[in-house]
Amino acid sequence: MTRREMIARMGKATAAATILGGIPLAAGAADDTEKANAARLKVLVIGAHPDDPETCAGGTMCLLANAGHKVTCAYLTRGEAGIEGMSHDEAAAVRVEECKAACAVTGATFVFLNQIDGSTEVSVPRYHEMIDFIREQAPDIVLTHWPIDAHRDHAACGMLVLDAWRRLNYSFDLYYFEAMSGTQSQLFHPTHWVSIDSVLDQKHRACFCHKSQHMDDIYNGWHTTMEQFRGIECRCKAAEAFIKHTTALATLD
Repeated sequence: MTRREMIARMGKATAAATILGGIPLAAGAADDTEKANAARLKVLVIGAHPDDPETCAGGTMCLLANAGHKVTCAYLTRGEAGIEGMSHDEAAAVRVEECKAACAVTGATFVFLNQIDGSTEVSVPRYHEMIDFIREQAPDIVLTHWPIDAHRDHAACGMLVLDAWRRLNYSFDLYYFEAMSGTQSQLFHPTHWVSIDSVLDQKHRACFCHKSQHMDDIYNGWHTTMEQFRGIECRCKAAEAFIKHTTALATLD
């Protein structure tokens, strides 16, 4: 990495921290394309299933996309096992369409990886798949699952991304999000909070695109409470919380 590249990266990291601290930062002035493009962050959100990115980090995704940053939503699986009474192929077809609708609301682009809902793997070939995928995306920021999670698919997703971050020489800022903390995510102690007051309705519309997942029960039963609790912590109505993984922690071994 040259000195100029390092300075540019440091500048982008500062911008990312500001956004994830709760203050949406515009990507650049509309009349200055060159400056706008230079300030535009590439954000990659990697969730295990359809609806994970939206329910766990949908407000932050909306803030970033609304500010002009490029947000890509990657789904590790197509939710093949997620609709009772349907075959894997039938359920995947339904949930892919739900993802498309949700991304139209958040302003994110979408991509599907090739693991299977309920049968995700952490193996050498899967590690390499994630490394190659993230290298190709070349993100400035990655948001993904906290690896200490009772849901195997969530834990697998987080571990694969963590390994890629290390193998790619910590070339992007890595933030973990929580999923149904206490039941799924365990020992989650945030380092960053994002107020989502201004995009709360937008986030909810994106989440409720996942109609097959009974969002009335799941969202109102879990995610609303989490948003409100994290909002209390950072003195706003609703918030999302993240843990930033630093290179200092990563190099202790």
